[in-house]
Amino acid sequence: MKKLMVIAVIFIAVGLVAAFGEGQQEAGGVKNIKVGHGLPEDTGLGEGFTKFKEVLEAKSNGAMKVEIYPNGQLGGDRELTESLQLGNVDLTAVSATNLAPFAKEFYVLDTFFMFDDRPHVYRVLEGKAGDAMLAPLEEKNMMGLGFWENGFRHLTNSKRPVKTTDDMGGIKMRVAENPVQIAAWEAVGAGPTPMAWGELFTALQQGTLDGQECTMENIVKMKFYEVQENISLTGHKYSPYVVIMNLELFNSFSDQESEWVLSALEEATAYQREVAKELEEEGLQIVKDAGNTVIEVTPEAKAEFRSSMMGAVNDMVKDKAGAEMYKIYMDEVEALR
Repeated sequence: MKKLMVIAVIFIAVGLVAAFGEGQQEAGGVKNIKVGHGLPEDTGLGEGFTKFKEVLEAKSNGAMKVEIYPNGQLGGDRELTESLQLGNVDLTAVSATNLAPFAKEFYVLDTFFMFDDRPHVYRVLEGKAGDAMLAPLEEKNMMGLGFWENGFRHLTNSKRPVKTTDDMGGIKMRVAENPVQIAAWEAVGAGPTPMAWGELFTALQQGTLDGQECTMENIVKMKFYEVQENISLTGHKYSPYVVIMNLELFNSFSDQESEWVLSALEEATAYQREVAKELEEEGLQIVKDAGNTVIEVTPEAKAEFRSSMMGAVNDMVKDKAGAEMYKIYMDEVEALR
């Protein structure tokens, strides 16, 4: 009798473990996908996940549900990535820069003046180069599902209008603590200074720093344009988000569920990119209406910037990303212009 009770307890325990192991499976067979991201819901990233939820739940007729935790509720990019590897978060999108420590191939995006426009970006990221960046994620229990838009980065400063590399001399500007970025901006005469993002507005306001570089959405959202008179539309770097899913979850989907997820993601990607584009256009109008000096940097000036900055960091990027990844990326950038 005692032996039978022990066996019964074991079966109950195994059943509980199995139930908890299927963390996405709710009562009634509904599969739940837990999404975490670091930004507010009214940003391009937030809107993208809202669209994904709407489309997936409609396509699956409620058989798949999406729970979204925005505003860094589940952590920043690093915490979200680690949680996703462990299966505590099912789906997220993080900055490619912050994903590079997990997969070195993303370091190729630490380059400058690579892209002509958005269609050029999309051709590269949706081709061989993008595939070569995403593939190694599987070794880390992550499924790379594609790229969403953070946007082109532009330069702001309070010292002088910047039209060419000659105008960069002596501008003390904030950069991330990244040797590639530091070397690139030094190559055009600037004084790059690593500083935490949260300290930046005060440093610009007080004149501790002269300038910074980020997307138009952040120039407006962080109110940098209120303390930075000059905005140069350099578009010197394109910053994508990488959409990733826990690999074990992705592999557990039926063919029908995979079709729903990938189809919903395709629609959400197109929508998210359009929202990001609109936010940039709205942001540009806001800074113009505020009376800021907005400089359209010429193609010739961009070529000069690229020559100086990439000449300084080519070998560093190749070393960090790997020679094979670097070649694939650079070849695709040129071939797909």
